[in-house]
Amino acid sequence: MLELRHLTKSYRNGQRVLDDLSYTLAAGEFIAVMGESGVGKSTLLNLIAGLDAPDAGEVVIDSVPMSQLDDDAATLLRRRKMGFVFQAFHVLPHLTLRQNIALPLLLNGESRHRAQEMLDAVGLQGRGKDFPRQLSGGELQRVAIARALVHRPNLVLADEPTGNLDPDTAHSVLLLLREEIKASSASAIMVTHSHAAAEMADRVLVLSKDGLRPA
Repeated sequence: MLELRHLTKSYRNGQRVLDDLSYTLAAGEFIAVMGESGVGKSTLLNLIAGLDAPDAGEVVIDSVPMSQLDDDAATLLRRRKMGFVFQAFHVLPHLTLRQNIALPLLLNGESRHRAQEMLDAVGLQGRGKDFPRQLSGGELQRVAIARALVHRPNLVLADEPTGNLDPDTAHSVLLLLREEIKASSASAIMVTHSHAAAEMADRVLVLSKDGLRPA
């Protein structure tokens, strides 16, 4: 599903954060990536998504090297094959909950019926016409998860998805995320500082200057 081949990346100040990093993520595998602040966890997600380019090395998704794609092709790949869950939710305030969840389907030219299914799946039945301002943080994260998974992506990238949530809400959101990932047979990478969150994954890896290693 995903291959990282000898990735190297430095910040603009010259500090190297990733150095010859290689890893293969199997189809259906859910991994958690931990590590100290500044080690490059979010940078790694940005490289995988094609939102940033490595200084050296290659990101390969479904046997397609990202470096061979122009901007339009990379955008299409993200839109069709990836789902994103962010700590800050990034729901659109002027859209209803159903419209937010349906956005990936609309962009992909797919039927929007599954948006209601996902709204129900995340426990927000009857809230489709509500707006984000009417929701709690935990509810907003549920919307973000529903939106990330509604188009059945092959790869889910989650960056500190429970960082703004209380422990009980975080646990509930993580259970939902895992259940939905497994139900759709997606591969997933979750960056987190939380050991409790990491326990939800199939494997826990630590990112350091030596690369990705088992925790």
